[in-house]
Amino acid sequence: MFIKIPSVANSGLSSIGVDVEVNVLKRGMPAFEIVGLPAKAVSESKERVRAAISNSKIKFPPRKIIVTLAPADVPKEGSCYDLPIAIGILLTMIDFKTPEKSLFFGELSLDGSLRHTKGALLLALFAKQNGFKNIFLPASSANEAAVVKGVNIYPVENLTQLIDFLSGGEKIKEAEYVEKKEAFFQEFDMNEIIGQESAKRALEIAATGGHNMFMVGGPGSGKTMLARALPGILPLLDEKESLEVTKIYSASGNIPPGGSLIKTRSFRSPHHTISSVGLTGGGTFPSPGEITLAHRGVLFLDELNEFQRSALEAMRQPLEDGHVSISRSKERVVYPSKYMLIASANPCPCGYLNHEMKSCQCTEREVEKYRKRISGPLLDRIDMHIDVPDVETKKLSLTNKEKEKMEPSENIRKRVEKAREVQKERFREDGILTNSEMKNKHIGKHVSLTREAENLLQSASSKFSFSARSYFKVLKLSRTVADIDEKENVETNHVAEALQYKIQNH
Repeated sequence: MFIKIPSVANSGLSSIGVDVEVNVLKRGMPAFEIVGLPAKAVSESKERVRAAISNSKIKFPPRKIIVTLAPADVPKEGSCYDLPIAIGILLTMIDFKTPEKSLFFGELSLDGSLRHTKGALLLALFAKQNGFKNIFLPASSANEAAVVKGVNIYPVENLTQLIDFLSGGEKIKEAEYVEKKEAFFQEFDMNEIIGQESAKRALEIAATGGHNMFMVGGPGSGKTMLARALPGILPLLDEKESLEVTKIYSASGNIPPGGSLIKTRSFRSPHHTISSVGLTGGGTFPSPGEITLAHRGVLFLDELNEFQRSALEAMRQPLEDGHVSISRSKERVVYPSKYMLIASANPCPCGYLNHEMKSCQCTEREVEKYRKRISGPLLDRIDMHIDVPDVETKKLSLTNKEKEKMEPSENIRKRVEKAREVQKERFREDGILTNSEMKNKHIGKHVSLTREAENLLQSASSKFSFSARSYFKVLKLSRTVADIDEKENVETNHVAEALQYKIQNH
């Protein structure tokens, strides 16, 4: 007997339809085979499906069973085919019908229950785009799929419940989307950071325009604390950004059971031993790397000089393009990677170069070798370069009244949100969200300099031999500073402030 059950295969952030074809033969030795380019997890479905059916108090058919995942030339990966395979086999044994235009998706436990399965949001988006009316999937993944309106989402606890419903028994109530409230994530508040007022100002500018930043300072100067305070001044994701990020986390299996749309911006901080594949993504079946998981959020690389040169160089193209293309022999996927890169480093191996109180123990050769671990082209792609000096000891003993005067993250975030709304309206027809995403055509359209400001930029560009990229990055930074000041035109003081963040790299 031949049965066909619709399902999907996820490749990157896109999905294609897969027909799970089950053929149970009346003749031949008992066997269970899965064909159609299955990966290891798919091949292991045989044992999960066999045990799940048996433990649901249904006798597994002692026949030759052939399962084909069509189209056969597309690689299949993951455990999501367990449920459609099981339903296909059960349809040859039990008298029930599946509703028209229905998708089945989910991993089975050995006891017949369904486990949380990654990719539910991608499944729901595919269903809506291709006219499917119903989705049967694990109950723990239902809220993630219910984000998409216009498709009936049926949360299934186990095989017994599903068979009973399809046989005309107790109805499975359709899932309704429940949004989980998310607060602003912040490890540190800005008013906890003593001193470093210029660095705080730079962080506000970076947060406002989505700019990359590189901090250089001695050990204990507060670089890491500043970076970890950054999420507290970033606004929550808007609807479009939230869907982009949730798709990435759904595809990578990072949405927990019962999860909903992601609203807070991610803060990724990988260790410096990470490989280039871990940073940019890859693998036999390409999966997202840290630069994609940080999409619309922050990627913090602490001790930048200690990262592998190959890993850092692999970031160069995604930093410019806003996406990373991963090509393998079996498939090619493109992942978005529009993120804020915040990096930090010591000025030398011992960390005390030009320190006021401690002497540096490094030779000139050691300092030069240490700095050359980061290439010039990568540094040129970073918008802002700042020094983070050590805080004087006497400033560390502030009174309560002095601490109360320090500006909290909430106040800074309100300014950032206000300026981002201006940018959102400005770029409404351009398909971008922040100043840092501007291309040359956008700069000519949206960045208007006064004559004095233009003269200053031309003079500085000539004096410090700016590359074309550096020149345009200064223009983007100037536009951001002007937005914070609520100015329509970019003035001399805006360009001057932007220049100080770029000159330090020249």
